[in-house]
Amino acid sequence: MILVLAESALELVPREIWSHPAVVADARRRGKKPGEILLDRSRHHPAMAGLWDSRRRGRPDIVHQALLVFQYSLLAARGLGRMYIHTLGDYVISVDPSTRVPKNYNNFVSLVEQLFAAGRVPPEGRPLMEIRRQGLRDLLTELGGRWVVMHEAGSRIPLVQLGKEVLDSVVVIGGFPHGDFNNKWVLEEAAARYSLGEVAMDAAQVACRVVAAAEAAAGLL
Repeated sequence: MILVLAESALELVPREIWSHPAVVADARRRGKKPGEILLDRSRHHPAMAGLWDSRRRGRPDIVHQALLVFQYSLLAARGLGRMYIHTLGDYVISVDPSTRVPKNYNNFVSLVEQLFAAGRVPPEGRPLMEIRRQGLRDLLTELGGRWVVMHEAGSRIPLVQLGKEVLDSVVVIGGFPHGDFNNKWVLEEAAARYSLGEVAMDAAQVACRVVAAAEAAAGLL
């Protein structure tokens, strides 16, 4: 199973708010320039008021939580899964299944900032994570051009059946905190849309259930 966390709220602080006191203070505290740190609503909320689509931005924690679910899963350990992160700004991060993402959030933030700066981590040797400019459609085409989407408006099926449906599929989950996909074609052109219930769940909760269902279908549980 390939998991794509799409339109994720992961980015460096944009230039238009580099000079905001909240950003300047945070960058100074960390010994970095404003453009070298991740946008984080918990730290930069006052600065984000005027940003385009601000409600869907500045949530690296969503990506961190989903990565922890997937990278420490039996699917990843057995080589039966891989994860990609597509960001709202059209970057794609590919993650080696063997990557053990830092469980500490601050360490994760430092790792991703290094990734944006160097294009890969570690900078030398076999890359565990790489980042490149790529749109969501190009990524999904590269992965085979067929995908299913987890969405509250999708068909609700038993977890046992869901596991069979997603085990050998590209599965798209939204990586944003509010609203719906900006790329409406993701839903319209999906091979299927599946729901886990009538109430929207956090991305990590969705990923956890999808991964567990796929592991059960693969006979790993």
